Amino acid sequence: MSMPDFNLLITLDALLAEGSVAGAARRLRLSPSAMSRALARLRVMTGDPLLVRAGRALVPTPHALLLRERVALLVRDAEAALRPAHDIDLSGLQRLFTVRCSDGFVENFGPRLIARVNADAPGVRLHFMAKHDKDSALLRDGSVDVETGVIGAAASPELRIRALFRDRFIGVVRHDHALSLGEITAARYAAGSHICVSRRGLPHGPPDEALRAVGLRRDVTTIVGGFAAALALARASMLIATVPERHTGYLRDGLYSFALPLALPPLTVSMIWHPRHDADPAQQWLRRCLMDVCSVAPLPPDTAAQ
Repeated sequence: MSMPDFNLLITLDALLAEGSVAGAARRLRLSPSAMSRALARLRVMTGDPLLVRAGRALVPTPHALLLRERVALLVRDAEAALRPAHDIDLSGLQRLFTVRCSDGFVENFGPRLIARVNADAPGVRLHFMAKHDKDSALLRDGSVDVETGVIGAAASPELRIRALFRDRFIGVVRHDHALSLGEITAARYAAGSHICVSRRGLPHGPPDEALRAVGLRRDVTTIVGGFAAALALARASMLIATVPERHTGYLRDGLYSFALPLALPPLTVSMIWHPRHDADPAQQWLRRCLMDVCSVAPLPPDTAAQ
């Protein structure tokens, strides 16, 4: 049995990612005719048409959809295995890194991270991908280089984790809200109308557990999927937002922040990556940038006079 041409894996990865002969040709700097010939060879090797015409576009066959993630992973693993494991010339590095994180992380740490990256490696670009869940599949398949967030109980044990900073929940209201005056007790906090932040749409969260421990409950008026949305609503209404302090520093400009009169556990925000990137010098540099940016980013003052 003859040895297969493993270069065709790179071609197949490009074809399945682009869904277009012309697009795959541009990606690999080949002519469209050369890419068409490569597709013909792949069809013979796999016994499947892989891409079929639907109107003016090409669509993947069911077999191609099954192959897409496997082939992408094989190509990325091969690239990592053949990449020199030594220091790199950052000034000449040309890479696109995908950082999966919340909007709040981008707002508060994104500008400093971009400035640091541009200073070290002007040819590097960052793609901030919105984080809507804690699924680690994108880290495993290589679509995401690193992500940030609070580690959940269901985190995959194969992943690498390093703490970036600690945070705590605080309350946020408008300056003309009743809670901006006088002592804030658990009863006063609970008596207001609240915004609950839950990606899964649940009407309860950590503050509700702390209130229940002292025999109180809050009135959740609305539920949103992120802290930026909660603060936007608090800015435009008399609702109370409960958000992480450091994670939302710049988003809270012009609002009144106060320490919660409740015993809530602190939060640890970490960065997470797949072990395949452990030895990659460029990935190591990116993780150092994240560590440095998060270690020097200013923590908003504890005073309630913001």
